[in-house]
Amino acid sequence: MTTRHAVVTGASIAGLSAAFWLRRTGWEVTVLERAEEFRDGGQNVDVRGTAREVLTRMGLFDAVKEQNTTETGTVFVDSSGRVLAELPDGGPDGATAELEVLRGDLAATILRALPDGVEIVYGDTVSGVEDGPDQVAVSTAAGRRLRADLLVIAEGVRSTTRDLLFGDLVERRDLGVAMVFGTIPRTTSDDTRWRWYTTTGGRQVHLRPDHHGTTRAMLACTGDFGGLGRADALRRFRDRYAGVGWEARRVLDAFDDAEDVYVDQLTQIRMPAWHRGRVCLAGDAAWCVTPMGGGGASLALISGYVLAAATAAPRPIEDGLAAYEEWMRPLVDDVQNFPGWLVPFAYPRTRFGLRLRRLADQVFTSRLLAPLTARMTQVAASGRALPPMESVHAG
Repeated sequence: MTTRHAVVTGASIAGLSAAFWLRRTGWEVTVLERAEEFRDGGQNVDVRGTAREVLTRMGLFDAVKEQNTTETGTVFVDSSGRVLAELPDGGPDGATAELEVLRGDLAATILRALPDGVEIVYGDTVSGVEDGPDQVAVSTAAGRRLRADLLVIAEGVRSTTRDLLFGDLVERRDLGVAMVFGTIPRTTSDDTRWRWYTTTGGRQVHLRPDHHGTTRAMLACTGDFGGLGRADALRRFRDRYAGVGWEARRVLDAFDDAEDVYVDQLTQIRMPAWHRGRVCLAGDAAWCVTPMGGGGASLALISGYVLAAATAAPRPIEDGLAAYEEWMRPLVDDVQNFPGWLVPFAYPRTRFGLRLRRLADQVFTSRLLAPLTARMTQVAASGRALPPMESVHAG
């Protein structure tokens, strides 16, 4: 039997998971990545629900656990840093998950474990695609011409290849929330908890530990920051956060010099279909759930496994892609379909709204309701067993 060839675009968690599992089931795999080299760094992600089983089957559970950020819990604080409420321990999938890691650390762990036969090409992007009945031809900006049996688009929420091929199906849902992330120096006031400050005007400040001796910071607020460059976005954040208190000034001052500052306008991606012909989507390119929904990294990990299991020979590829989507769709819908009141509740604008929010925090973290609150972090968990997979290439 002729070895089938898959091209995967995007070398982050979804793309690397797809490359790993496709190779394990006998495909030759070429990964195209826009960046000139592996993109390290990034903020906290976690491995939850069914993704824990996927990671175990990869043989990477312990390796990822060793990359733990050292975070021990999650607390809500006021403008002086006083703890107002603490989220209950939800076990391995609690607010601070057992597998709480940095995005770059998780991706790097998968990258190092890729089986032989996966080629990664950095610094190149897709410029054209011809999807035929027997093969898909991929042209790249660097002049490559790749022929494959399957094209997997895993480029993230702003995927240009997705828009080229599926633009008529893409619905972008702006949640009206902007976030800026970055790494800042650790101080003696920092500890091992995720500290979460919410105030009026739809503004939040977050500080989280990492295992590199620094602190991961995030500012999140309501508004439209889309299309702004780093300098303009930081100026707008500084204006919005004037007088906020707690650690806001420290974070903004540190962001001026931080190398990894990233601004994101939270946008869900919703699509009625994730495949056409021999082309499919995976991860945020298909269903970006945003940090409001949570579980994005877990869904990305799961998608690679399910895709490889569904398309394993001798099943026709088109049938396999339909089966992949059928298995993943309920899991994604469960995360994406959070209630409309969640954003205004999470980002109160008035003092009255803030009082209600803090009252709710205390009620839902009380001893009586703590078990219910803990279950709210249980995302990316399917009641179905993972599809069976026979590994034909151990790498």
